[in-house]
Amino acid sequence: MTDRLAPAHRSENMRRIRSKDTKPELVVRRLVHGLGFRYRLHDRKLPGCPDLVFARKRKIIQVYGCYWHPHGTCRLSHTPQSRQEYWGPKLTGNHARDEANIAKLRSTGWRVLVIRECQTADSERLKLRITKFLAEATART
Repeated sequence: MTDRLAPAHRSENMRRIRSKDTKPELVVRRLVHGLGFRYRLHDRKLPGCPDLVFARKRKIIQVYGCYWHPHGTCRLSHTPQSRQEYWGPKLTGNHARDEANIAKLRSTGWRVLVIRECQTADSERLKLRITKFLAEATART
């Protein structure tokens, strides 16, 4: 299937997509801050440059957009119809990179919570999930 947009217009659209301060990330940040937790943003010293880092707790929250980090049967998660030879490996590579970064973080003692864009719609459920994750005692070895 061909793209409905001209290459220049598609390029402009793609250039505007941010990797930081996305809507789902801002939703999670406001919620976490409102719960009274403080965090660092995008720590480049850690694998994958995690979104929210709770250093003293050794915990991390990663917020993934459903388009760029596809999963399951989410309606926001789909492979584009055009240029499938590019998008298939690109999205699969994103998933592999995410898994590798999470594995590196966990192997160095970090606990990681992944929140998907589609999970930010139910704020009460999200609040309970985050509270439970951040309130858990960290097992020390």
